[in-house]
Formats: sequence, C-alpha cells, structure tokens
Amino acid sequence: MTACASPPQIPPYFETLERSPMEHIPIKTVFVHDQQIAYLDVGTGPTVILIHGFGGSMWQWEHQQQALSRHFRTVTLDLPGSGLSDKPDIDYLPNQMLDFCIGFMDALQIPHAVLIGNSMGAGLAIGMALTHPTRIDKLVLIGGLPSHIMAKLTSRSFRQALETRAPWWVISLGNWLFGGKVTDAVLREIVHDHNLLTPAVIERSNRNRQRPGLIKPIMAMRNALPSWETDFAPRLTTIAHPTMIIWGEFDRVFPIVVGEELHHRIPGSTFVRIPNAGHMPQWEQPALVNRSLITYIQTSPEMDR
Repeated sequence: MTACASPPQIPPYFETLERSPMEHIPIKTVFVHDQQIAYLDVGTGPTVILIHGFGGSMWQWEHQQQALSRHFRTVTLDLPGSGLSDKPDIDYLPNQMLDFCIGFMDALQIPHAVLIGNSMGAGLAIGMALTHPTRIDKLVLIGGLPSHIMAKLTSRSFRQALETRAPWWVISLGNWLFGGKVTDAVLREIVHDHNLLTPAVIERSNRNRQRPGLIKPIMAMRNALPSWETDFAPRLTTIAHPTMIIWGEFDRVFPIVVGEELHHRIPGSTFVRIPNAGHMPQWEQPALVNRSLITYIQTSPEMDR
C-alpha cells in the first residue's frame, strides 16, 4: 500500500520549533537526474552546503539557517532517498550519490562550495573531496565518517539497523506499528541532553520517519556502506583540502576517540571538541558549533583550484 500511495505534498515552508525571523524559510525543489530534490537556499556570499546523515533530513540543520546565512549562501538539501526528496529505487552506491551531489550543484549553478556533513553526510563530503576536488573549497566533518565503521560503532540502535536482514516490507510494517518507540530510542542515543527531546521534537522526528518510501532507500544505503569504506577510507590521508572535524564530547554513535583518530589521519586538519553534546552537536550546541563554523570558513585559506 505504501508503494502505491501518491507522494505527500512538499510543505511550502521549513518551520523550526523555535520562533525566529527565519522560521518560515521557503522549501525549494529542483530536478536532478529526473528526481525531485528538496532544499533550502538562504543568504548570500560564499556557498556552504549542509549534508545530513543516515536516515536524517534538512531539519537536523534547523539551528544553522539564521546564523550561517548572515555570512554565507547556505544551501541545505534532503538527499535522494531521504526527507522530502524523491526516493528512487536505486542501489545508493557511492558513485550514484556523488553524481547526484554534482548534479545538484550544477542545477543550482554552484561551481564550488564548502561542504559540511554530519555522520554519513560527512562520508559524502569526503567522497566529494576525493573524487571532485575542484568543486570543494573546504570540508567540515561532524561526527563522521571513520574507517572500520562497524568496529567503531557503539550505538545499539544504529548497529541493529545496519545488521538486520529482515526484508524491507517487514521493517516498514514494524516502523508503522512501533515507529514512535523506535524514534524515541534512536534520539536518546543521538542526543546527549534528553531534556531537549520534547514531545514536539519526537513527534516531528517520527513524522519524518513515517514518510512513504523511506525504508527501502535506508536499507539500500546500509547495503552500500562497505563500498564507502573500500572506496574512500583508505584514501583519508590524501585529503588535501582544509578540513575541520567537529565531535560531540558524549557521542554515543562514534565515541570521541574515533573523531580524534580521523583528525590524525587527515593531514593538517583542525579538531573541535563540543562539550555536552552527542552525535549532532550542531543541533544540541548550535551557538558553539556555529561560531566555530563561521570563524573557520572565514579565516581558513582556500585551496588553489
């Protein structure tokens, strides 16, 4: 029934849970390789692109829109297979996701940008730097993506999601029946300060998780994970772009020692430790993270292209 359902209408505005002058940012769409991609585009200046993680969406960057758009053109997308974007029946292999990313930049006439990725979004940013280096100015990697992912993963919920071999329709049924409990458990592992997990936050997260067609792409992304490791993890030491790594001090998905190891593997990288934060420090401690981002992007020298 989910497969036959018509796709839900994309809301006209991106609404945050906190009242602010930018709480009604228009949600735009663009077609990339015949797939509709939802995105936000605010501010002017050098372009930064915000990339969410596995199973995430543009709402993970709600606290960056106002702060970053004062200084930069801030573009935030829902990746194919996620959030409000189309969910094509593809394998979601690295080459496909990188092609989408390049196609998205071309469609928005972005010749080059700073890429800021969280978790698996950091993996996509790494892949872009290694395969399309002239399109990237700088990298910011938040909470990911290390080599030997399964060996370093400490989140029970993420491990279960990556290790399950149940068919997609069984997982879809379970998501429909028990999605609220699953969402609550996942958020409690991702977010350090559980006081931030208000009923409104959990309800929004669960609503995003219930979007039709979401489960098959998530499972395909899971199956593609070994390709990210074999294609890019061995080449981390060859990243030549200015790189800042941001890690939550209490990250329960990848502990902070994993971030420190990533820092040591990427030559010349900068490491920022965010106190009282988990796997999404940009959401839990936005003031600290935004200040670090703005300072780094404005002061770090650009690579020669």
